[in-house]
Amino acid sequence: MVAGAAVGSLALGGGDRFSDLDLTFAVDDDVLVAEVLDDWTRRLSHESAAVHLVDLERGPTIYRVFLLPDALQFDLSLTPAARFAPAGPRFRLLFGETAEGQARAPEPPAAGNLFGWGVIYGMHARACIERGRVWQAEHYIGAVRDHALSLACLRRELPAVQARGYDDLPGDIVAGFDGTHVGSLQPQLLRSALSAAVRALLREGKEAKLQSADVVAERLAELR
Repeated sequence: MVAGAAVGSLALGGGDRFSDLDLTFAVDDDVLVAEVLDDWTRRLSHESAAVHLVDLERGPTIYRVFLLPDALQFDLSLTPAARFAPAGPRFRLLFGETAEGQARAPEPPAAGNLFGWGVIYGMHARACIERGRVWQAEHYIGAVRDHALSLACLRRELPAVQARGYDDLPGDIVAGFDGTHVGSLQPQLLRSALSAAVRALLREGKEAKLQSADVVAERLAELR
């Protein structure tokens, strides 16, 4: 380990008792990141009763998520030293140095992709309702709503991934999503929630000035 930093909600103060613990380290370029991760895993398992939940690779960085006693989530990430740099504003260097010219703030999702996937999920939801696959329909209706909400966040420069910006949206915007939650698996109520979610998606697509929004609205008239 040649450098380390605290990241996430606890890096710069704040957070609460529900916050995750997030630490990231630079690994000497002559050492394999996977080997260091395995060493950490054995030690955390033996000394802290950590349970390895999942791995996630993003660019040069490998994230390994653990569940510690008292339901504390610990996110450990390792990066080759030559690529070690902040991936966002919540980054507090603890020791060592970052690599110059390697800052890698994540790109926000593209509005067109959010809208397009929302449309696809809307069509899947309709098919599932008609086929009597009500649980699958409920899943897709939620996906339509989430993509519409992400579009709303994107327009206001709020985090548009993992629902991080939803609670910071203005009240009048959130009110526009009334009716998009599925309260029952009865087909008629599923159709009602789908209709509300599709209307919200089309509204956000139009507000984002997507060229396809008007044409898609015409073709999804049945779903509205």
